Amino acid sequence: MLGLMQEAPLCVSDLIEHAARQHAGAIITSVRAYGSTVRHGWPDIGRRAAQLANVLLARGVATGERIATLAWNEHRHLETYYGVSGIGAVCHTINPRLFPDQIAFIVKDAGDTHLLADAGFLPLLEGIADRLAATGLRTIVVLAGPAGLPATSLAERFEVVEYERFIAGGADRIAWPRLDERSACSLCYTSGTTGDPKGVLYSHRSTVLHAYAVNMADVFGLSATDVVLPIVPMFHVNAWGLPYATAMVGAGLAMPGPKLDGASVYRLIEEAGVTFAAGVPTVWLGLLRHMRDTGARFTRPPRLVVGGAACPVSLARAFEEELGVRVGHAWGMTETSPVGSFNSPKAEHAGESAEARLARFPRQGRPLYGLQMKAVDGEGREIAQDGKAYGELLIRGPWIASSYFGRSGDPAFLADGWFRTGDVVTIDEQGFFEIVDRAKDVIKSGGEWISSIALENIAVGHPAVAEAAVVGMRHPKWDERPLLFVVPAAGAAPDRETLLGWFAGKVPKWWIPDDVLVVESLPHTATGKLLKTELRRKYADHQVS
Repeated sequence: MLGLMQEAPLCVSDLIEHAARQHAGAIITSVRAYGSTVRHGWPDIGRRAAQLANVLLARGVATGERIATLAWNEHRHLETYYGVSGIGAVCHTINPRLFPDQIAFIVKDAGDTHLLADAGFLPLLEGIADRLAATGLRTIVVLAGPAGLPATSLAERFEVVEYERFIAGGADRIAWPRLDERSACSLCYTSGTTGDPKGVLYSHRSTVLHAYAVNMADVFGLSATDVVLPIVPMFHVNAWGLPYATAMVGAGLAMPGPKLDGASVYRLIEEAGVTFAAGVPTVWLGLLRHMRDTGARFTRPPRLVVGGAACPVSLARAFEEELGVRVGHAWGMTETSPVGSFNSPKAEHAGESAEARLARFPRQGRPLYGLQMKAVDGEGREIAQDGKAYGELLIRGPWIASSYFGRSGDPAFLADGWFRTGDVVTIDEQGFFEIVDRAKDVIKSGGEWISSIALENIAVGHPAVAEAAVVGMRHPKWDERPLLFVVPAAGAAPDRETLLGWFAGKVPKWWIPDDVLVVESLPHTATGKLLKTELRRKYADHQVS
């Protein structure tokens, strides 16, 4: 017997319709790339998204057609999210921090026909124009600055039009089509650190379910009274789903554009009345430095969430003790939409001290409702949940990828539905997991594992260290031994003995790195993660003993 309830597909267009109808008072503040600040309400975003959608339909854009973006976080990018996906096309966000050759590869691999790009990225596109011309790309829509559409050689190969002129002819009302909720909604590519980037194709259903999940009280817990600052770029896993989650609850948004330095972030938090912000550790470190240097304080301390990389306890402690700000810890991947877990307390933690809470902070948390997680050893056997056994993290659920776009048979996707994350973890008795390392980065010394992440977190806790990386280097006796790289804090000159002594009593003695190299900077991926493959290559001849 079936229930007698109405059925309706879960569609992204319902999110913008709801926000526009029910939450007209929420403000979307956008800092544009050229410095001006503009403000809109959800009804404005809805009307402008409808204009874009109607223009695309009039141009013959079909269901499933990929429409690309190369843009920072601002209102026109938000309009594109809804205007493209709402008509059944696919919003393909491209990371401008990728290598130009990777961008050209991605445009071709995705089969993009239109590209909406910030004016500041035109030189990048001009540099790969020949390669782009060999793809199916036809039109470049420029999110122009105050001087209007700049001159560009791209006009010799593509139709080039300014965004406001492009949408001007479209009606600002639309009856959004009722799509199959399994239809593709958006497309994001991995950063391609081990080969070409791979596309992850999200559905309307997975996107809406993910928005429901992150809005739960034990995750982001957003409400209509919040003002949300997505520091995480909209070209990085859809800004962790925040453009959708905020529309679902009718929260306000503060869109920072390209300026993510500490002073700019602090100013936007204060001016827009931000109550919730999400970003990677490096951004929060920059904000903390700015506030320490200037003595600035928050009028209304926001809730912060960190993800994208392991967050040092020292960072969370500083925000809490110095600024009265609680920091939450999330984990996810492009393949997981991205939020898969959140480190929120359980009933067993009632009444715990601040010190106990901070001690639990390094763990990436527990799975959101709807997801299943487990860790397995090299033989595929599930490891014990004792906080000690190591294994690779596997995950499955309704917003987890089942394969890569245009590819099949990737070994990361198992026949029984599990996705291999490549993260080596421990899981404790309460179900909280902690990433020990990436499978390719874990250091195997004398048959035992050493966590490079744990060593890095300790190193950045030293006041003379701004950033740290640890890699395993070949060793004649122990197979591998850890080598520490540090970038000094401003004005600091840390020495080898001091840095190695910093680890004493914090980890087993045999974990302590064999050597330290002080460097001016560390290599990063397009998404800001440490590029350890480059360190291994560059320092392959460095001897550790």
